[in-house]
This record gives sequence, C-alpha cells and structure tokens, in this order.
Amino acid sequence: MKIKEGFILREVADSFVAVAVGDTAANFNGLINLNETGAFIWKQLENDTTEENVVAALLEEYEIDKDTATSAVAGFIQKLKEAKLLSE
Repeated sequence: MKIKEGFILREVADSFVAVAVGDTAANFNGLINLNETGAFIWKQLENDTTEENVVAALLEEYEIDKDTATSAVAGFIQKLKEAKLLSE
C-alpha cells in the first residue's frame, strides 16, 4: 500500500500539511494537517510498503512500545483508507 499519486507533504511553521497537486487537486478540496508522527507515517507510505514495515519503522524512530505503534499505524491507515488516499 502507498499514498496515492498527486499528494505532497510540506512542513509549515512546525507542523505538516499534505496537499493535493495537479489533477488530484480538482477532486480533493482542502489540506490534511499532520503532527510529527503522522508526517513520519505518511513519509513511510510514500513508497509501497506494508503496515508491518511502517510499525517497524515507527518503533525504530520513536521510543514507544509495539502495541502503541501498532495501534497508531492502524488508526492512521484506517483514516487514509476512509479518505480514499491509499492505493493498494
């Protein structure tokens, strides 16, 4: 799975924003505000990967336990799926 083409992530004043560009912008109005962890997960999903790989990367980057990482990644991915922002 990965983030669909047509979105870019930018850091703006200590926060992160994902915006639609090109043809995608015509069908997606607005922006997506992300915290640091959300931006980290988003970056992992810019390349084709698995949920397990994203959890592993989160565990390597942050001092959190596996249950917390798994829950955070699953919740984030679910929101992306609901918004139809992932290609599988």
